[in-house]
Order: sequence, then C-alpha cells, then structure tokens
Amino acid sequence: MKKDNRFVSMDINGKTYKFPFTSPTAGPNVIDIRNLYKEADVFTYDPGFTSTASCQSDITFIDGEKGILQYRGYSIEDLAEHSHFLEVCFLLLYGDLPTYDEMVRFEELVTMHTMVHEQLINFYRGFRRDAHPMAIITGVVGALSAFYHDSIDINDPQQREIACIRMIAKLPTITAMAHKYSIGQPYIYPSNDLDYSSNFLKMCFSVPAEKYESNEIISTAMDRIFMLHADHEQNASTSTVRLAGSSGANPFACIAAGIACLWGPAHGGANEACLMMLHEIGTPDKIPEYLKRAKDRNDPFRLMGFGHRVYKNFDPRAHVMKKSADAVLDLVDSKNKPILNVAKELERIALEDDYFRDRKLYPNVDFYSGIILNALGFPTSMFTPIFALSRTVGWISQWKEMIVDPTLKIGRPRQKYMGKVNLEYIPVEDRPK
Repeated sequence: MKKDNRFVSMDINGKTYKFPFTSPTAGPNVIDIRNLYKEADVFTYDPGFTSTASCQSDITFIDGEKGILQYRGYSIEDLAEHSHFLEVCFLLLYGDLPTYDEMVRFEELVTMHTMVHEQLINFYRGFRRDAHPMAIITGVVGALSAFYHDSIDINDPQQREIACIRMIAKLPTITAMAHKYSIGQPYIYPSNDLDYSSNFLKMCFSVPAEKYESNEIISTAMDRIFMLHADHEQNASTSTVRLAGSSGANPFACIAAGIACLWGPAHGGANEACLMMLHEIGTPDKIPEYLKRAKDRNDPFRLMGFGHRVYKNFDPRAHVMKKSADAVLDLVDSKNKPILNVAKELERIALEDDYFRDRKLYPNVDFYSGIILNALGFPTSMFTPIFALSRTVGWISQWKEMIVDPTLKIGRPRQKYMGKVNLEYIPVEDRPK
C-alpha cells in the first residue's frame, strides 16, 4: 500500500478526527480506522465485513465488477492456460513463479510428503461408515498436530515451512482416504511416479484387483479445478483461518477451522447444492418450469450455480472451467449420466434467456465444477472435500503471510449491543410463579 499524506476527517460528537486515506496497488481506496475506537470512542457497524479490510495482503486480487481474479498479479485465465496446480502452489506460497530448478525441487518435496502416518488409519475407523467426508477430513486434519509435533511451532520459520508442505502434500491422500472409507473400499497409497492430480484420481478410483490407467483430459480437468479454487481473497473460510491463526493456534488446527467453515452450503457447498438442483429438475423437458419458478420472487426455488456474490459481471473461473467441462463431457456416455444432459440444456437456455442475461446471472465456477466432478464419478458428498483440498494452499499461504505481519493482532471483532442492561437479580423463590 502506498504511503501518502491524505486524511479523511470525521466529525463525531462535535469533535473532528482525522484518519489516513491510502491507496492499494489495485482496488478501492482505504480509510485506516484502527485508532477510531481509541480516539473517538465509537465503533463501525459492518455486518459480514463487506466494507472492511481485515488485513493487508499481497496474495490474491479480485475485482468483482470487472470479473478479474489474479494470483500474485497473474490472471487466472493465463495461469489456467499455461501453468499447473503445483506451480500455482509455489506462486501463492513464495510470491513468484519458480525457476525450472525450483519447480523440480518443489515437486519432489511435495511428492515425498504425500504419505500419511499409518496410525491415522485407526482414526478413520472411529467414524461411522455413513459419516460425511467433510466431517472426516475436518477431524483428521485437526488431528495432524498430534502426529507431526516437529511442525507446530509457529515461531520457527523452518517448522512453518514443513507444515505448509505437509498440508499441500497430504490433503489429497487424506481426502481420497475419506472417499474410500465412505464407500467401503481399501485405501490406495500415493504413487510417486504420478503428477499431483493424477495421483489423487488414482487414490480415489483405483482398486487393488485392477490396473489403473490415468487419462490426460480427466487429469487436466482435475488440475484446473484445484487451480481455480486455490485462493479467493478474504472469503469466509480464509478469514476463519486467519482469525484462528491470530490466536497463535498451530497451522493444522487453523486449516481444520477453515475446512469446517467451508462446509457451509453458502460457501464450499455451492457445487453440491447445484447438483442437487439438477437432480431435482430431473429431465431437460422440466427446465422451462423451473426457470419460471426461479423468476418468481414468491417461489422459494433458487437457480444454483448462476451468478456470484463477488463477481457482478461474470466469474472468470467459469470461462476456464467450461472448456474442461466440455472436454470431459465428450468422454462421458450421457446415457449413463442423464443428469449431465439436464446441465447442458440448462446452461444453453439460461445463457439465451434475457432475464438471466440482463441480470448477469451467468453460470459460475460451481456450476461447471459440479458437472465435471459428477461426470468423473465423484458422489456429491465429495464435492466440498475436493474444494477444501484445492483451497488448502490458499489458506496456508494466507496463514504464512499473516504470521510474519508486524501489525498482527489477535482478531477481536466488536459488536453493536442491543440487549437489556443493568437488571437486578431476583432470587428464584421471589420470582413470579
């Protein structure tokens, strides 16, 4: 953020206060009100923190009006076209694209940490068979601090680094094991000869009795899902990770907190909700009926997977994801997955409908990622865990940035209290019967 001598004056209770008015490298100008309460004895009221910058960050920039998403200054479209997930991980963690040698070392380091402690298998067995995979991975990730004591000292830069690598490397294994546990199949160990995405797919879909062969189109689609969900500025789960981390909690606990927050249907559960909607519609001939309901303000039905809270024009990730969705759907037999026909027809009709076009309710990344994951054979219960796996690098990058921020303070939002005050206690025997 650039330093300047501009100030904003506020008249409060007959007295004038000045607060710094600064400009970031991109995005709206910022009024620094850190001393507002101290100097003027007042709070700001901002439910959902939609107008409040809770931190200063160099990682991700979003312009919702223009449909821009950048990681460390690189557009998501450019990265998706030319890069791959582990390179994006390096970029988010360290701030720059790696050299060739740095990329080789980073990939080797991540690959060497994909195994999990064997005793973690016993932890999985403590869950019911029908437990949601999100419940499982939230518990397992939180338990990592009980297995890796050598990487929980947040004041040791080397331990912080090890914790970052471990979580990026182990989340695919942990997530795949949760999937296997939920369907009653044996766990598949990581393969060091496969790339990150292909390895995850193998751990999810291979069985010991058959030879597994990876598919480049499917692996590329999976890699793009990881890449496009890697970070998204100060969203609810990222803010949760930062808030937990501000207390000095170990990184595994912070990421578990982020995973728990992501589980909410208004956040990471959106693509799961989108598939549920497609199943509710059922067949393409019912789409006009549901579109009519979506336009009716008095009808509780909502068209999931269209529009976005942040992106008021279009979701830049959706353009990239649509290409992968089209490529994957060409491989899939629609007769065996009729719901995909509903998705394709809904996309076509909605894009041509003036109601949705005028309101800029375009298909978002959740719509296309849900279609892809369904086409690959993932149950809807696995959609949010895969989101969590993708977002782990963003969470850990934000946590890592926060820990070394000299302005770090424990998070302590204030409140506008509207309850009763100064009541006198009445003994229970004297209260009205």
